[in-house]
Amino acid sequence: MFRIFGRLGIILTLILLLITLVRQLIKLITFLLFAIKIGIVVAFIGLFLLIVLAFLRGRGRARREAEEI
Repeated sequence: MFRIFGRLGIILTLILLLITLVRQLIKLITFLLFAIKIGIVVAFIGLFLLIVLAFLRGRGRARREAEEI
């Protein structure tokens, strides 16, 4: 009788540990995906700022060249 309860307890414990592990894995994957998304957004903002700065520099150079002529 006790062997049945022992084996059922082991099986139940393993199932609960597996469920806990899967939950933690899902949380980790969710966090990593969120971090990657934030990194992509920051990279695009940086790229956009570089494009704007390049545009403004080119505009300033064109204005200076127009004044020199």
